[in-house]
Amino acid sequence: MLSGLHWHGLNPPWRQDGVPYISAPPIAPGKSVDYNFAAQPAGTRWMHSHFGLQEQNLLAAPLIVRETSAIKSGIQEAVILLGDFSWSKPAMLFEELRKPKPAMNMSGGAMDGAKMDLNDVTYDAFLANDRTLADPQVFDVEKGAEVRLRIINGAASTNFWIDLGAIEGTVVTVDGNPVAPLKVQQFPLAVAQRVDIILRMPADGKIVPVLARGEGLTLQTGVVLRPPGAAVPKILETAQAPASPITLMEETKLRATQPLPSRPIDRSVPVDLIGNMANYTWGIAVNGLPGAPVTVAKGERVELVMRNTTMMAHPMHLHGPSFQVTEINGQSFPGAMRDTVLVTPRSTVKVVLDADNPGLWAFHCHNLYHMEAGMFTTMVYRGFT
Repeated sequence: MLSGLHWHGLNPPWRQDGVPYISAPPIAPGKSVDYNFAAQPAGTRWMHSHFGLQEQNLLAAPLIVRETSAIKSGIQEAVILLGDFSWSKPAMLFEELRKPKPAMNMSGGAMDGAKMDLNDVTYDAFLANDRTLADPQVFDVEKGAEVRLRIINGAASTNFWIDLGAIEGTVVTVDGNPVAPLKVQQFPLAVAQRVDIILRMPADGKIVPVLARGEGLTLQTGVVLRPPGAAVPKILETAQAPASPITLMEETKLRATQPLPSRPIDRSVPVDLIGNMANYTWGIAVNGLPGAPVTVAKGERVELVMRNTTMMAHPMHLHGPSFQVTEINGQSFPGAMRDTVLVTPRSTVKVVLDADNPGLWAFHCHNLYHMEAGMFTTMVYRGFT
């Protein structure tokens, strides 16, 4: 089967970005491709197939480039890759999604126009490191010790709430990029996003479950942090109450500690996210033109103004440079450096980037089925070779 491998959060030359038919031909069955570029910048990264619907078949893995500060700290780490699993074949899931839904209107919501659509697919299980809560991975840690969680949402189409229960942790990076410390007990993680959270194990020697619950759902997964001798009780795969819809409230609290240098914006590009659930068609309109690319010149400071016209959230991922979140619904702030940002229904999110890596880069919704249904375009540098 043809395939291709894409890296999140790294800055390879565009020909090594791993997007079939854009950065390079797909990898043929039984063949191999050598990738050779600097593993930078450091942080919690990940990799996955970028061919067809292979992501739904769990063709993904963490890619951790440990920071010098993390190495020197000596803090134990737990890497957690989240996924969503169905016994149905991905092509069948997509075919079912494309069937007309006459009760939906063309704005993408219910007929009353006010209902958000939180999930496309009803999954059989959510996974953490390929395991369910029926047999979760257990990390052995010391009582009272600090632990750094590196959590990656590698799901095909599920946004999660990370839940630490009664424990308070500190967010130190998002998408592998450092942010000012933020205290949390719960934190939203959209498809393709990552978060590093440092927590301290309780002094009483009890376990700490780290749970991930699907947005709007009771279905959950997770891992267990276990001090020596602690018992691990049965943890249900369904919570007592569904997780709330994800908003952008937490996003507005994040502050990059290594932001982009201050300079004027050279080009502001309107990007409308369009489509609907009725016939399951999705798209990106750049400067009002569906399917048009974002065109930039090397050296420009570029602003993308992403306006979600639909009633579904879209985790928008740009290949190539990381960007800085600078405004949400008219509220300006020096936000996080990211490669994926969630644009919730009827909201507008502005991000800024420096066009410093010429090439032809994919730009798409990271909900796998939205991308397959058309929410995909490119960022192209004028005159690149």
